[in-house]
This record gives sequence, C-alpha cells and structure tokens, in this order.
Amino acid sequence: MEHLINLFFRSIFVDNMIFAFFLGMCSFLAVSKNVKTSLGLGIAVTFVLCVTVPVNYLLQTKVLGPDCLFQGVDLSYLSFILFIAVIAGIVQLVEMVVERFSPSLYGALGIFLPLIAVNCAIMGASLFMQQRINMEPSSTQYLGSVADAFVYALGSGLGWLLAIVSMGAIREKMQYSDVPKPLQGLGISFIVVGLMAIAMMCFSGLKI
Repeated sequence: MEHLINLFFRSIFVDNMIFAFFLGMCSFLAVSKNVKTSLGLGIAVTFVLCVTVPVNYLLQTKVLGPDCLFQGVDLSYLSFILFIAVIAGIVQLVEMVVERFSPSLYGALGIFLPLIAVNCAIMGASLFMQQRINMEPSSTQYLGSVADAFVYALGSGLGWLLAIVSMGAIREKMQYSDVPKPLQGLGISFIVVGLMAIAMMCFSGLKI
C-alpha cells in the first residue's frame, strides 16, 4: 500500500506529464482557454490513461516480453504498434460516449478529442511503464503489477488534469488583464507554462 501511495503522488507532482516531461503540449495549449473545456479534456485523458496503461502492461508482461508466449521469443519490437492500437480503440470509445452524452463538450473540444489518440502523454505513459517494469523492485517508480500500472496511470492523468485546469483558469483571468500586445495569445501562455513548470520543480527533490 505504501508503494502505491508513493507512486500515486510522485506521478502527480514529481513526474508530471506536462511540467516535468512537457508531453501533450499541443492539446494542452489549444484547449486550455477556459476551465470547462480544460476539465472535459482532462477527464477524457485521465480515463484513457487509466484503461490503456494497465492493458498495455498486460500486453507487455504476458504477450510481448521475452519468453512470454514461446521460449526464446521476444516480441517487444511490436510494442509500439500494439500500444497505439489499444490507445486508438479506447479513444474512439471515449469520443462516442462524449458525443452521445455531452454534445456541447464534444463541439468545444473539436478535433482535439480524437487527437487524444496521438497525444504524446498517452503514448509516453505506456513507454514509461515499459521502462519501469525493468527497474529495481525497491524503486518508488517500479511497476510490478496491474495495480501499480493503474495507480501510475491515474496519478499521471490527474497530474495532466491539474495542469490543464490550472492553465485554463489562468487564461480565463488573463482575458481581463492588460497583456502587452506582442505577448498576447500563445506568447504569454508559453511564459505562464514556463513559470508553472519552474514552480512544480519544487517537488523534484521531494523524497516520497
């Protein structure tokens, strides 16, 4: 239980997908214009992560890893294409559900909802998972079970959600601010993201 708690909080604050690795920046900057759409996309990304990372963990450990299917056979070279197939399938399911139950959110997210399939934060989480399987069991980043993979995915998703909702709230306030003309739009957004990333670095030395 202690390992799961450590993994969860580390995934949110120390190994934040946006502020530590800058993954998923395209949709992060495009959709974070207000809190409502930011929250909707953040929940969708979190859900996709919570499903795809454990499924890809099982693929890696039961099918693709060395000696999983046959003695002496290593299918790890297929991980990219299979991970992408799993992610694309789950994103298609999420898109259909959002379109059915929240047409306004579906319209607000636009092209960025199906683009979750190629969101590098989603793929990055599965690739980090692949690396962490081979770490020492004593490491706080080690993933040794489906539960570990799920907690890591949940923490990573909530970290991405926290980042995009915070950015959405700040950009809503900035609409009423006197921003210098050369910095209006993405210019001031990049500066804010940089400052937020620097602020999150205070957690980098935290021993959880």
